[in-house]
Amino acid sequence: MTTLTRQDLNFGQVVADILCEFLEVAIHLILYVREVYPSGIFQKRKKYNVPVQMSCHPELNQYIQDTLHCVKPLIEKNDAEKVVVVIMDKEHHPVERFVFEISQPTLLSIRFLLLFKNHSDTLLSHVEQLLRAFILKISVCDAVLNNNPPGCSFTVLVHTRDAATRNMEKVQVIKDFPWIVADEQEVHMQEPRLIPLKTMTSDIVKMQLYVEERAQKT
Repeated sequence: MTTLTRQDLNFGQVVADILCEFLEVAIHLILYVREVYPSGIFQKRKKYNVPVQMSCHPELNQYIQDTLHCVKPLIEKNDAEKVVVVIMDKEHHPVERFVFEISQPTLLSIRFLLLFKNHSDTLLSHVEQLLRAFILKISVCDAVLNNNPPGCSFTVLVHTRDAATRNMEKVQVIKDFPWIVADEQEVHMQEPRLIPLKTMTSDIVKMQLYVEERAQKT
């Protein structure tokens, strides 16, 4: 079967657009559900045909947008392996890590190319249905997680492939918003409890979401 690389059509950009839009909604919802910020700064919106909570705080929204703007080229080039939302206590030790593992096909078949060109709306609609299931899982994840201590904060980490890591310092998508190596304490958690939330498989991307939760939060 004849195959094409990702560069033979605007495949990476399409995937990056879809995932970054989803990740923005997911991050806002995680911060709301896990009570990292007061509920008063969030407003109910609708995305993927389900209600979600989005922040109205300008500085928080800008941080999330800037972060994803820097993540987008990595997803586009298939260099991002994981995007992790880390919730930390007052001592900046992680209490929860929401891990989005992302995998994309490196080669595309002619069958898929024809499907992508001629039925892209149907394909993308199917992916949106899969992403909706992730949002629904996040919205009720507090049922399987313990309460977090007061005064938590958060950060977003990106795990990249080795080749991408070597070039990260050369790439600064946004001025004054550089990539920095994550602190060791943000990356690792001692003997965390692993809670799988959702997995999806589609023609354009595979993704799974799980939470690593610290055994003792207080």
